[in-house]
Amino acid sequence: MSGFLAGLCVAVLPVLAAGVWLGRRTARGAKSLGGLGTPVEHATFETLHTASLAAPPLRAGLTEETARKSARKLRSLLGTDALCLTDREQVLVWDGDGAHHRSEIMERLGGALDTGRGEAFRLTCDILDCSVRWAVVAPFTVDDRVHGALVACAPRESAVLVRAAGEVARWVSVQLELADLDQSRTRLIEAEIKALRAQISPHFIFNSLAVIASFVRTDPERARELLLEFADFTRYSFRRHGDFTALADELHAIDHYLALVRARFGDRLSVTLQIAPEVLPVALPFLCLQPLVENAVKHGLEGKADKCRIQITAQDAGAEALVVIEDDGAGMDPDLLRRILAREVSPSGGIGLSNVDDRLRQVYGDDYGLVIETAPGAGMKITVRVPKYQPGVHSGGRLTRE
Repeated sequence: MSGFLAGLCVAVLPVLAAGVWLGRRTARGAKSLGGLGTPVEHATFETLHTASLAAPPLRAGLTEETARKSARKLRSLLGTDALCLTDREQVLVWDGDGAHHRSEIMERLGGALDTGRGEAFRLTCDILDCSVRWAVVAPFTVDDRVHGALVACAPRESAVLVRAAGEVARWVSVQLELADLDQSRTRLIEAEIKALRAQISPHFIFNSLAVIASFVRTDPERARELLLEFADFTRYSFRRHGDFTALADELHAIDHYLALVRARFGDRLSVTLQIAPEVLPVALPFLCLQPLVENAVKHGLEGKADKCRIQITAQDAGAEALVVIEDDGAGMDPDLLRRILAREVSPSGGIGLSNVDDRLRQVYGDDYGLVIETAPGAGMKITVRVPKYQPGVHSGGRLTRE
């Protein structure tokens, strides 16, 4: 939490500094403040409100679309006659007067984009009534790389505008840095999903096809049914859209998986499901539960000659959905389990548990990691808590920030 607060201060303080410029302009003409207090308090509120409206588009990175959505709000922050946002190659958007200066500004941006230092210069113009005579350039810098620049245009040179433009550009740079972090986080989750897909046991695939083949002559209809189960399971596991899925879809894929396992082990495997209908639409990370069920099958049947019992329950727990996967198998030493979740050791089948635990924590926070109860010979009980509603999480969607 302390890191979050520090990041919030870094993001907000430059905007408040820039608000001095807006505050001076606003305070002069503020007659009705709507109960907000003094002109300075009113200006501060307007500054923060405008910044909050400009931030969401920038959290998606610096593109023509995000620049277009944020430019008007950024110009309002500075109170200038015109403002443009650029990347390193072109003007992404121009808001306000004097759009005919676009080419001149790009020609003169080279030094600022190379050095990362702001500058101000006079614009040349033959149009007598053009209100744009000076340009203030403030680069966007993320990790010592210049991504583009904010250019504020005004009728005359102003030291206050130079300072304000620099502070707003720093604030935009923070938003772009957060966008990079969001994209890195999304790429990490996608990489972990690929790791889970790659981890789908070749032995499971081989054994499933072998079981299907064994029914081809003796029970062709049964072989056909199992082949469809195998096709549906692999189609779901290797789908290419969305970081999230509905609980109903994840359970449906688990049902296909268990049908193939039952065909192999017959009466040795007993599975009981108790699912509350109201939690079926809840969104959760894709391939979040199947590895846990596979773990229960593996450890439930491991070293046992008699029947393995697995129970899967999904309950409504107020603001959360509670999913519990329990087996009566071999269990595990709690210390070994801790080391597996910490990725200190990677025994067969351990990557799935640590991967799911990491993904739950990344999406929902550290309070939502796996809760596992186990001991040697005592089976294993895995509890997954998922918020019913989480900003940026929806079935079939990519990881987003709202």
